[in-house]
Amino acid sequence: MARRALAAVAVLGIAAVGLTACSGSKDKASSDNSGNKTLVVTYYKTSSFAQMDELMKRVKGEFEEAHKGVTIDLQPVEAEADQYFTKLALMNKSKSKAPDIIYEDTFQVMSDAAAGYLMPIDQYVKNWDEWSQYPESSIQGAKGMDGKLYGVPFGTDTRGIYFNKKIFEQAGLPTDWQPKNWDEILSAARTIKEKVPGVIPMNIYAGRAGGEQTTMQGFEMLLYGTQDTLYNTDTNKWISGSQGFKDALTFYQTAYSEGLAPSNDIALDKGVGPRMVTEFMPQGKVAINIDGSWLPSSWMREETKWADWQDTIGLAKMPTQKGQEPGFTTLSGGWVLSVGSQTKDPELAADFVKTALNKKGSLEYSITTSAVAIRKDIVSDQDYLKSNPSFKFFADLVQYTHFRPATPDYPQISTNIQTATESVVTKEQTPEQAAKAYDEGLVKIVGEKNIEAAK
Repeated sequence: MARRALAAVAVLGIAAVGLTACSGSKDKASSDNSGNKTLVVTYYKTSSFAQMDELMKRVKGEFEEAHKGVTIDLQPVEAEADQYFTKLALMNKSKSKAPDIIYEDTFQVMSDAAAGYLMPIDQYVKNWDEWSQYPESSIQGAKGMDGKLYGVPFGTDTRGIYFNKKIFEQAGLPTDWQPKNWDEILSAARTIKEKVPGVIPMNIYAGRAGGEQTTMQGFEMLLYGTQDTLYNTDTNKWISGSQGFKDALTFYQTAYSEGLAPSNDIALDKGVGPRMVTEFMPQGKVAINIDGSWLPSSWMREETKWADWQDTIGLAKMPTQKGQEPGFTTLSGGWVLSVGSQTKDPELAADFVKTALNKKGSLEYSITTSAVAIRKDIVSDQDYLKSNPSFKFFADLVQYTHFRPATPDYPQISTNIQTATESVVTKEQTPEQAAKAYDEGLVKIVGEKNIEAAK
């Protein structure tokens, strides 16, 4: 799954990444001489995330049945999220391959809208009888810099700490563990390293291969637990030279240099995220994992089922650096379904979005992906609440949440953050050197006039 101008992302590995997922498929929205129409729907699919594919297959059948003469051409891109963004960027640059309907991470909406890849859909949802189920606060991540709506949200997410209660018991640690600060996380990891050899004491995502999971599940979960932030929303300027930035990188340095985190061959591999979910955690190979609310959805699917995860996994809030108020922190993102700007039938494409995200579709998505529901009629739905015992925990974290800066520059800055963490865990740079390199990169990305020094 995060949850991604894409032009900057696309630069990374464009030469190496092809559009194999789309080879042999029909071009985007088209009509033949008989008046039949085809809509192309693009989303990503992995071994640990096939739920979107399953939902789209169901919606395809329903939509085609209700719209005679319309064919929904599903084009799942089988790649991890960050590779998906690169492929999607290439597709959107081609008028013949640009999808009609796009599964978008909220952090990409502004940049993709600014790049002209998305179509505003305000006029198509304003009279939709279900639109009132979406609180105004829930749709902010779907808006562009122009204030227009560029997608309908599926839900949101939060992040916390998963820990293996069986490993904790072996290490003599409490199975109702709730760390009060960063030191208590590191202390628990050190105890596990000593008492339970052979397991990874703690995972915190690092490096460019981890993509947005490095930025959100890793670095930002630390940074937003300090007194500092990435971006000043009051001045609309990026922050440089903050102590919190250096402290977050120092946490990485400590975890990786002391052997508390995965070895670099694991941590810096692009498949580390799925491996954590489907291998390391179910097999009892990692004690602590800082990760997102969607993980249980994989363990409840037949293909990646983990029958006793509820008995094995404990959940803890991510504490602030020193336990300062409000005591805990988390990050939120989410995904939307958008209409591509190159579609030949925007009203029909918008109808597909509304069909996919009606109560039935939204409920299915929320349950199968462990998404934190945002629709008013799902938040209180008993089927939703009973489907996953982790829902309440992660929904309660919303009160502590932060959102990534939703600016067109963010994808490049996210990559800059990933580079900083990688240079620290590989010991190429100290936290101070990596923070300085980040600040220098920030100037190149946004310009000095859009930066302010940390206070």
